[in-house]
Amino acid sequence: MRYLVLTDIHANLEALDACIADARTRGFDRALVLGDLVGYGADPNAVVERVVALDPLAIVRGNHDKVACGLEQAEGFNAVAKSAAFWTFDVMTPEHRAWLAALPEGPILVDDLVEICHGSPFDEDAYIFDELDAVRALKVSQRPLCLFGHTHYPVSFELSADTFDSAGPSASAESQLVLRNGSKYLVNPGAVGQPRDGDPRAAYAIVDVAERQVTMMRVSYPVEAAQAKVVKAGLPDVLAQRLAAGR
Repeated sequence: MRYLVLTDIHANLEALDACIADARTRGFDRALVLGDLVGYGADPNAVVERVVALDPLAIVRGNHDKVACGLEQAEGFNAVAKSAAFWTFDVMTPEHRAWLAALPEGPILVDDLVEICHGSPFDEDAYIFDELDAVRALKVSQRPLCLFGHTHYPVSFELSADTFDSAGPSASAESQLVLRNGSKYLVNPGAVGQPRDGDPRAAYAIVDVAERQVTMMRVSYPVEAAQAKVVKAGLPDVLAQRLAAGR
């Protein structure tokens, strides 16, 4: 089984289409989606339609999904995020809002190797930024590989009986992580639609269960087209500017 792993799409249709097209050239069986399909970007309805068409094997909600569909208030969001969430709520169809509202809370156990969540396996809205957060998540996780998103930052953590290691973003377009027996892993493939590691390329991953391997990918996409849509929609200009900076 080969899983396409997508997270933090944030209504960026151009980035999502680029990732799906690239993944199809590599081959995958089913998709796993780790939340935050909408928010920030200009194409929430089209992105939901693309994800529905993928028929994900497993999917969890993100914090922006909850606010954009009206499940939660925008408490804790900054002014830009609030503005985008309110705009998203207004432009989404009632059917798509209802679909988002029905997305399950993570974590979800996918198979004997993989589980998925948005923020962390102990709290769907928690951010995993440092080693203390990662170790706590690894100890709580129930599978050898826990896939997460939320931070928009590609990273992997490995915990074994003797060591704890981490690896940040790679400058290459493709990097591999081979899962060792006896270790537990926490992996964030990075954001499809709004990277924040200084690399504007869209990020996604493929997990090969039989090979026990995670391949992290970066894909170029027409950033200018996504930016133009954001500006035309009347969303805050900073949401367009940050796409080119990957911040």
